[in-house]
Order: sequence, then C-alpha cells, then structure tokens
Amino acid sequence: MDISKVTSVRKDCLEILEDHHEELSPLKGKTLVITGGTGFLGTWISEVIATLNDEYSYGTQLTLIARGTDHFKNAKKHLAERKDVHLIKSDVRNLTELPKETDWLVHAASNPDNRFHATNPIETMSAIADGTSAVLRAADRCENIKMFLNVSSGLIYGSLPLEVKAVAETYNGAPVSGSTASAYAAAKRYAETFVAAARTQAQIPCMSVRPFAFLGPYQSLETPWALNNFLHDALAGNPVRVFGDGQSVRSYLYGSDAAFWILKILTHGQSGDCYNVGSAEGVSLEQLARKIASCFDPAPEIRLKTSNTVQQVSSFVPDLSLAIKKHALEVKVSLDSALKKTIQWHQNKN
Repeated sequence: MDISKVTSVRKDCLEILEDHHEELSPLKGKTLVITGGTGFLGTWISEVIATLNDEYSYGTQLTLIARGTDHFKNAKKHLAERKDVHLIKSDVRNLTELPKETDWLVHAASNPDNRFHATNPIETMSAIADGTSAVLRAADRCENIKMFLNVSSGLIYGSLPLEVKAVAETYNGAPVSGSTASAYAAAKRYAETFVAAARTQAQIPCMSVRPFAFLGPYQSLETPWALNNFLHDALAGNPVRVFGDGQSVRSYLYGSDAAFWILKILTHGQSGDCYNVGSAEGVSLEQLARKIASCFDPAPEIRLKTSNTVQQVSSFVPDLSLAIKKHALEVKVSLDSALKKTIQWHQNKN
C-alpha cells in the first residue's frame, strides 16, 4: 500500500498497528460492542477496527450503541456505511439486550462536557449510574462475553495538587463529597464499584480503565477544555487566551494511541484489573498554549489571565507504570506530533 495516498487518520492507524497488529488477534472473527460508540474514543476504535479488517483480514464485527447515531451517519459516512459496522440508536439506560454474539464489550457511554455536568448534574449521574447498571444486566445475558471494559475517568482521584506529578491507580484521593461539581467524577467512581460488584456477584468478567485527556481528529473544539479553547483561538487567527496563569499541568494522549491502548487492555487484561490510560508527558497550560502557537505562521499572541474567575492550579497526569509493565504499552505519538496532526486535520476539514 502507498501510505501517502490514504487519509491522515488511516495513516495514523497503520502506523500504530505496524509490527503490533497481531497483539490484537483475540479480536479476529469476533464481535466488539461499544456503548457511547459514536464519541471520540468509539470513533477512533472504529477506525482501528476498520484498518485491522481492511489491511489484516481480521473479520471483526463492530456494533456501536449511542443516542447520536444520526449525526454519526452524516459526519462519518465512511464508517457508518461499512458492512462490518452496525449502529444501534439507544440511550444506554433503556438498553435491555446486546447482540447475542457479543464477545468483547467496551462501555464508554457518558457525556464528558463539564458544562453539561454543571447544568444537568442529575442527568449526568443517572446516565452513568443507571446506564452502567443496564449494560451490565444486558451483558449478563450474553453467553460468550469475554470481557466487559468499563471506561471510567481519571477524575475519580479528585482534584490533584501540583505536588502530585503523576497519579497511580493506588492513589487514595476522591472527588469532594456532596458537591454538584463532583457529579461526573462521583458517578464514575460509583460505576467502578458497580462493575466490581457485578464481577463478584454475577461472575461477569469486568475491568476498568481511567482515561485522562485525549486529543486528535474527531474531538469537537466546542467542548470547553483548555486544549480545545487554545486550538479554537489559534485556528481562527485570534490570540490564544489562557484563563489563569497557565501553571496547571495536563497531559494528552493522541487518538490512535488511546484506541490501541483500550483494545490491548480489553483483550489481554484480567477480570478485576484497573489501569490509567493517558500520556505521562506533562505540560503546563502556558507551555501548551505556546506549543500550539508555534505551529502557526505568524504565531498568535499568548494572553494570560484573561478571565476574572479564580482558576485552581492543579495537575492531571497519570502514572502509566502498571499498564506499561503488564501489557508492554507505549505512547507512540508525542505531544508535539499530536498537536501538528490535530491542527492539520482541522485545517483540512475546514
């Protein structure tokens, strides 16, 4: 194949699978179901599965369950119209059945938009708690299910001070109890416990992953995270605005890396496992804004402290030692490369 003639996303998938595609061989000829499958992570997993099927004859069937299937059909026709991709439109809370042939299940249904969490905390918690319960009950009726992978969140550790350079799975922090600001994180924490209970009581093979921050094609720049705000400003030719002093530290994992990590853990992890998923390459928000600006010519101005709202200085970087040790995983796409790929994709899209 002439890799220069394929789309940028397919090229990313080919690069991530080079010399590693056999590590995902448990997916060959099987059915993978993803709840919340039309979101960022589900779309990237779909791209990797499509690449495995097209280039390595995996014969994997993919079912995506989500409320947003109509938008997916219009925005991602190249995936939605594939014969190996099947769409089910449903709120996971109303889900009573999964495809009987389900072998592997990734439960990723939740809304990550913190604006929605703030204005709809009850809906946020219900979608996660009741949705997880419904999907587990449906999974319990699947005779061949090999693993239920619950996509939790790194936010379950609570707010992390700068002194915590990288948080491990054993960290004993938690979201603030009794605060609506903790609705999303507390619900994710509850869902992890529900999954553990289902593993013990119903004998469903289950494990969880705790994603940190991702970036790449398919991520909406309308979601109000610092990274997206910076990209939105720079792509529009405006100064890049940093609300606080830019000292908070974050890390970002590119979409192809994220999809491969999830699939490798899904197919090789053990029931009861829990892993952080993200990048250990921490960067302050001021540094991130400057990295983004340097990708443009002329580089946009960086403006600090553009909001009167007090910004809490914090860290959000995972310790990845456990996943790397147990599954020989690595981050292939550096932050600098990920930013350039993402910016190029948005420029081509527009």
